[in-house]
Amino acid sequence: MKILLDTHILIWAAAGTLPKAAVPCIANPENVLCFSPASIWEIVIKKGLGRLDFHLDPFALYRGCLDNGYEELDITSRHVLAVGELPQIHKDPFDRLLLAQARAEGISLLTSDESLSRYPGNIIYFP
Repeated sequence: MKILLDTHILIWAAAGTLPKAAVPCIANPENVLCFSPASIWEIVIKKGLGRLDFHLDPFALYRGCLDNGYEELDITSRHVLAVGELPQIHKDPFDRLLLAQARAEGISLLTSDESLSRYPGNIIYFP
């Protein structure tokens, strides 16, 4: 299964602090793990704003994702346009783009965000 990791799951995977329930999904060698430039962008912006939950080095995270075999899912205009088709359940623009990317690509989104779990589609939710 191909899975796009949301930003917090990506951070927790890099830090080795995933929720226990999410570990089998991440560790399963049959799963293709993906990350989005939107997550890297979110970390750059929120780290620049001094958010303590975004303290890691985005360059190191990016390199670590590639070194660990994660696939980078490019952002296309099709993904951006798909954001406009989403109901207004969740307001965060980064999360909405991640969801739109996953839906447009027909892949699952792995998240710990309860708001995202309320959208229809292939969402894997771990609280």
